[in-house]
Amino acid sequence: MSTTGTTAAHTAPGIGTFTFRPLDPSADAELVHRWVTHPKASFWLMGDHRPEDVERDYAAIAAHPHHDAFIGLRDGEPAFLMERYDPARVELVGLYDPLPGDVGMHFLVAPTDTPVHGFTRAVITAVMAELFRDPATARVVVEPDVRNTAVHALNEAVGFVPVDKIVKPEKEALLSVCTREAFEAATGAAR
Repeated sequence: MSTTGTTAAHTAPGIGTFTFRPLDPSADAELVHRWVTHPKASFWLMGDHRPEDVERDYAAIAAHPHHDAFIGLRDGEPAFLMERYDPARVELVGLYDPLPGDVGMHFLVAPTDTPVHGFTRAVITAVMAELFRDPATARVVVEPDVRNTAVHALNEAVGFVPVDKIVKPEKEALLSVCTREAFEAATGAAR
């Protein structure tokens, strides 16, 4: 997967403008460490990581040809994390039947003491719009923990449909997919 560094701006009225930049494992390790070790990030499964562990894990992602990580910016300030991967080669190998144009995704909103109503939904909408900006992306595939009901509701709001429960080494996951058409219908994001 290519990390070109070029993204479109996605504006959420009343919330801000979202852009993406490639995650820099060295420069971003401390920032991302604060996010992934926060109690609200328990489903990210990195709660016991040290900053050097985060740097090592994201350096491996940066070096991987089929996995990318990005820092999501809100009005130019780091606010969330997005990972994009080829589910036929990473994360879901042998766990489902991939289709041409499938793209896997993870996202994590930074913890905050001043939550903004609608922010997380605006983030997932921007993430999905960014992924579908690539005309080769036919559908987005996710595999959140079956217990993560909050993210299941967010996923449904942007057009995801559950497909199956799958067992991964670290969790039981709810495999869900979202086609470009379902995303556009759910969010009014037709291009």
